[in-house]
Amino acid sequence: MTAAPRLRPAPEPAAVDDSTARLTAAVSLAFLTEVGWNPHAEVLAPPADHPLLSRGLCQVPKCGARANANGLCPSCRNRFRKCSLELEEFLKVPRGAYRKGQVVLCQVPGCPRTRKGLKTGLCSNHNIQYLRSYQHLTVAEFVVQPRVRPQRDLGECQVAVCTRRRDITSAAFCFAHGRQWALHRRRDPAIRREEWARLADPVAAGHEVVLRGLPPRVIVEILLGLQSRCQQGVSTTPSNLRSLVHCARQHAVDTLADLPEQPARNAGYILDAALAAAACALSSPEEERRKDVWNLRVFGHRNELSFAGLRQLWLREAAKRWAADDLPRRRGRHVQGVLHSRISSLARLSDSLHLQRDDHGNDPTALGRRDIENFLNRLVFLRDSGEISSDQRLHICRTAGRILRDFRALGLTEPGEPAAGLPPAFTIRRGIDVPAGVVRTGQSRDLPPEVLRQLYDALPSLGGPGSHYPAAVEVLMDTGRRPNEIIRLGHDCLATDEDNKYVLRFTDAKNNREDQRLPITDTTAAVLRKQQRLVRSRYPDTPTSALKLFPARNRNPDGTRSATEAGLGTAHRKWVNQLPPLLLHDGSEFAKDAVTLYAYRHSYAQRHADAGTPPDVLRDLLAHEHIGTTQTYYRVTEKRIRTAIDKVVTYQFDRHGNRVWPAAKALLDHEHARMRVGSVAVPFGTCSEPSNVKAGGHACPFRFRCLGCGHFRTDPSYLPELRDYLHTLLRDRERLRAATELDAWAAAEATPSDDEINRLRALIRRTEQAVDDLTEEDRTTLDEAVRALRKVRQVVHLGMPGVAPPRTDPRLERDA
Repeated sequence: MTAAPRLRPAPEPAAVDDSTARLTAAVSLAFLTEVGWNPHAEVLAPPADHPLLSRGLCQVPKCGARANANGLCPSCRNRFRKCSLELEEFLKVPRGAYRKGQVVLCQVPGCPRTRKGLKTGLCSNHNIQYLRSYQHLTVAEFVVQPRVRPQRDLGECQVAVCTRRRDITSAAFCFAHGRQWALHRRRDPAIRREEWARLADPVAAGHEVVLRGLPPRVIVEILLGLQSRCQQGVSTTPSNLRSLVHCARQHAVDTLADLPEQPARNAGYILDAALAAAACALSSPEEERRKDVWNLRVFGHRNELSFAGLRQLWLREAAKRWAADDLPRRRGRHVQGVLHSRISSLARLSDSLHLQRDDHGNDPTALGRRDIENFLNRLVFLRDSGEISSDQRLHICRTAGRILRDFRALGLTEPGEPAAGLPPAFTIRRGIDVPAGVVRTGQSRDLPPEVLRQLYDALPSLGGPGSHYPAAVEVLMDTGRRPNEIIRLGHDCLATDEDNKYVLRFTDAKNNREDQRLPITDTTAAVLRKQQRLVRSRYPDTPTSALKLFPARNRNPDGTRSATEAGLGTAHRKWVNQLPPLLLHDGSEFAKDAVTLYAYRHSYAQRHADAGTPPDVLRDLLAHEHIGTTQTYYRVTEKRIRTAIDKVVTYQFDRHGNRVWPAAKALLDHEHARMRVGSVAVPFGTCSEPSNVKAGGHACPFRFRCLGCGHFRTDPSYLPELRDYLHTLLRDRERLRAATELDAWAAAEATPSDDEINRLRALIRRTEQAVDDLTEEDRTTLDEAVRALRKVRQVVHLGMPGVAPPRTDPRLERDA
C-alpha cells in the first residue's frame, strides 16, 4: 500500500511593510466585498451580475457557468459550433448534469470529496461502494444507508497556489492537477514533483481568480488596480487578470514594478492601472514636488509632467515652484498638455543658456540682456532651419517671457530662493522682444448653406447602425455649441421656459458656468427627445439625473459616462472623407478639410449675424464673456459687406440726386476707412459733417435737415427708409393742416415744407431710375448687395460709432 503523501504546511503570514500597509489602506472594504474577495483563501470570485467583472451566467438552461461576451460559456460555445442547430434552438436544450471542470461535492451528506461519478454524483470511493453493493437502490436511497459514511478529508492539493482538496489517498494533487502532473511527467521525466508543484498555476474555475502564493504587495497592487479600473467604468475579464497573475507568479517579483517584461496586451492595461494607482497611493503633492517628474494623478489630473528638460538646477527648481502655484488654477482634461507646452518653451531657453554660455547658465546671477538676445536669435535660427514654425517661435517667446515675469512676481528671485540674484535685465519685454503674430486672411470657417444642406442629408450614414453620433452632430449644427458641450449633455438637458418654449440646458465648461440655457427650435427638440427615448431604452435602470444623452459605447455599463470629443471628431472626419464631393452653387467642389466640428459653431454665428441678431444677443447665444470674442465671428461678414459696398457705391447720391462716385469700380482700403470713420449713420443715409460724426450723430448743427445738407449721402439700400420718410412727411402735413388748436406761426413752423417734400420725391425717383436702368443681371447683383448691407446694418455699424439713430423729424413729438 502506498503511503499517503505528506500534507503541505500552512504558509506563514508574510511581513507587511509600510508601503504595503499604505496600499492596503487605499483599497476600499466595500469594493472588496463587492467583487467577492476572500482574504483567507486569497481568491477573487466576483458575482455573476457584476457589471464590470462578469458577463452573467450562460444562457443555456441548467448550465450555471459564467458566460462570455456572446452569452455562452466557453464549453457551450464549443458545443454550439459543433452542432447544426440555430442559436435559438440551441438555447432551448438543457445542459447535462455534469460540466467539465465543475467542482461539486459528493452527494453523501458530510463527505468532503468531490464528485466523480457522472451519473451517480458520488465521489470515487462512494461510487465504487454503490456499484458493488447497492445498484438495486437509487442514489437517494443509497446516501442514507447506515453503512454509507462520509470519507475523511485528505487535505489540500500539494500545488502551492491550489485551493482544491485531494480526492485519492495515494495522490498528492487534486484531480485536475493530478492530470496536469501526469502530462508534464510524460513530457519531461526528469522534472521533480516539488518543483512542478511550486510553479504550477491554479485551475481556472468560472470567474474565479486565485492570487494565492503572490507576495502581499503584489496582491494589494492588483486589487488596487482593479478598483481603479472599476471606478473608471473599465471592464476586466478574468482571463486577462489571470494572465497578469501568471506573469507575476512566474517571475516571482515582490512588486509589479519589478516585472522584467510587459505581459500580453490586455493584461498590460491592468498592469498599467495597478502601477498608476499604486503610485498615487504611495505619494502626496508634497512628495511629488520634490521630484523631476510629477505624477499629475496625485494632483487630481492625468498623465505626468516632466521637468527633466530644464538643464539648470535653479531654473528647474523655480519652474517647479511656478508649476505648483499655477496647477491649482487649472481644470479640465488638458491640464498636462498646457503645462507641458509651458515647460517645453522654458526648456528652449534652458538649451540656449547651456549651449551659448561657458558656465552653461548654472549661475543665475551672471545672466543678463545678452543671454536674452542670444535666445531670441537662436529661435530665429530654429525657425529658418525648419525646426520650429513662426507660430511656435511666437508661442515660445510669449510663454518664456510670462514665466520669467511670474518668477519675480512669486518672489523666486529673492535671497534664499531658487533664482536668487537673477538680474532684472534677464527678461523678455512685451511688445518689443516678442515678434508680431502671423496675420492670416484665409477663408472663413463658416460653411455655405448649400454645403450644410448636403451634410444634413447625409447624417444617417455617420457612425454606423445604432450610433449616437448623427444626433450629436445634428444638435451641433442647430445650436452652435462647442463640441465638448454637446457630447457631455445630460439626459435631462431638454427643458421649457416660462413661455413654454424649448431650451437646451448645458454646461459651459470653458468658462466654468453650469446650467446654461439656450433657446432651440421644435425641430432640434424633436431630435433630443428621440435620443432620450433611445438612451432610456438601453439603460432603463439608471437614474435620469446620472444618465448621459450621448453615452460611450465602451466602459460604460450604466450609461453614466459620456462619449468623448476625440471619438466624435474621429468618426466625423472619417464620415466627411467618405462623402461624395460637396458642391457649391456654381458647381465647384468645397474643400472637405474645412468641414470640422467647430465649423458648425461659426456657421451658427454667421446665420444669426445675417438674420440681424444684435451683437450683445449673439454674445449671449455663443456663451462668450467678451463681445470682442463674438466680433471675431464677423470676419466673413466684413468681407461680404466690403464687396457689397463696392457694388452699391456707384449708386450713391447726394441731396440733389447726383452720383457721388460715378466712375468708381471698387473702393480702395483708405476709402472704406474714410467712409466708416468719417461718417455716421442717419435714418435714411449717412452724414459726414465732422461735429455730428464726433458726437455719434447727436449734434447736427443744422437741426437734421439732411435733404438740404451737402454732407448727406444715400444709396438704393436706404430706399425703404426714404419712402417711409416721404409718407411720414405727407401724413404730418395733412394732419397739421387740419389742426385748429395751433396758432398760424406754430402750424407753419411744424408743417413740412413743400421744398423738402419735392426734394425727397426727386431723390427717390432718381434712385429708382438708376436701379431700373440696370440690366437684369446687374439688378440681381445690386439686390444681393443691398440685402447684405441691410442685414448687417441691423447687427453692427462696421466700425462706426454705435449710437441710436436720431429721430426722423425732431420737430414733432410722436406717440409711443
